[in-house]
Amino acid sequence: MLYGLYEMQRAAAGPARALARTHAWALRAPWNPVNETPGARTLAAMSDVFESVTRFYGKPAWNLPHTSLNGLDIAVRPRVAWRDVWCDLIHFERDPNQLAEARAAGTRTRGLAADPRVLIVAPLSGHYATLLRGTVAAFLPDHEVYVTDWADARMRPVWDGRFDLDDYIAYIRAMFGFLGPDAHVVSVCQPGPPVLAAIALMAEENNPNLPATMTYMGSPIDTRCSPTIPNRLAEERPFDWFRSNMIHTVPAPWPGTLRRVYPGFVQLASFMNLNWERHVDAHWEFFNHLVEGDGDSASRHREFYDEYLAVLDLTEEFYLSTIQRIFQEHHLATDRFYWRGRKVDLQAIEKIGLMTVEGEKDDISGIGQTQAAHDLCSGIPAAMRVDYVQPGVGHYGVFNGRRFRMEIAPRMKAFMRARFDAAREADHQFARSGA
Repeated sequence: MLYGLYEMQRAAAGPARALARTHAWALRAPWNPVNETPGARTLAAMSDVFESVTRFYGKPAWNLPHTSLNGLDIAVRPRVAWRDVWCDLIHFERDPNQLAEARAAGTRTRGLAADPRVLIVAPLSGHYATLLRGTVAAFLPDHEVYVTDWADARMRPVWDGRFDLDDYIAYIRAMFGFLGPDAHVVSVCQPGPPVLAAIALMAEENNPNLPATMTYMGSPIDTRCSPTIPNRLAEERPFDWFRSNMIHTVPAPWPGTLRRVYPGFVQLASFMNLNWERHVDAHWEFFNHLVEGDGDSASRHREFYDEYLAVLDLTEEFYLSTIQRIFQEHHLATDRFYWRGRKVDLQAIEKIGLMTVEGEKDDISGIGQTQAAHDLCSGIPAAMRVDYVQPGVGHYGVFNGRRFRMEIAPRMKAFMRARFDAAREADHQFARSGA
């Protein structure tokens, strides 16, 4: 019922939204003799704000046409490297000729082997993988970057079947198999527990495709540590409340008609309510920038909210299994996590570098929730671990923004490089001892 009402409201606002766009265009038209008057600018700004808050935001484009290495531009093309029903693995291919030229121009990159492969596991928690555009951009110059692009449940017909937390783990295992051994994995927020479980299962099997390092950023490994408002809400509400109030049926004409989902617009409302005053202030500033003709500031607002307001739906079974097993019963943190009937043993992880990254002001995953991975993975030697807390950033700043680019990403790259160098030295020693 709620999903249908939401779609009806959005459709009903369509004519008014079209009128607002036309109104703003006419008020700013060069042939309009009053287009530069305060009244015209104010009315045009009002129309723009109305149009932006009532618009449907579809899946954003990656908009990463190039990267730069050693002062030279390199063309980039996102390509689907691996695909299944519920996820595309996107490889950001760099032009090989331009890349070779750029590598030859730098003293630190000349003559090195192929760039490290890094799998960035995007969260399946409401937003599209493009929310990690800044994360991808930071690794593009000197890494082969792969990103999980999870499917929108409203776009998957019911005959595509179910998708739950165990299926998510199976997908991660399959992607590691595709990438092969000694890649690096970066898990941003929600994927932390299932990625950790997948690696533990593979470690117990002595799977040859294990990653060289794993980095968890703002992840709910153990939500009992420094619980935030979302964590408290997940524990205070009984499980049946989530089933009864958070799950809705996709209406026509979406391809996923009749599929039961946790709608993206419900998740978005929850996110915005956490910082309602901040969003109101941001839109008020957007209005003032439009009135003043400050196009750069208005463009930055549009760029952020075009991404932030674009949301996808989660399947009922994935959302509810995550709520129950991760946020309410803490299966991974209490050594009770099972994957398809098989116990997950985090102690089996011994030879994979572990890095955790948290934000000092994170109001989604509090301090300590990601750090818990160090205690749970006690089989990893201390020399192979790094824990970093970034001062002055919230949840979004852990994986995006200036401080991520300047302070967090360089530390992550150094950690990956150190583990690569250590593994190479160990191989050399082994070869010498064998001789």
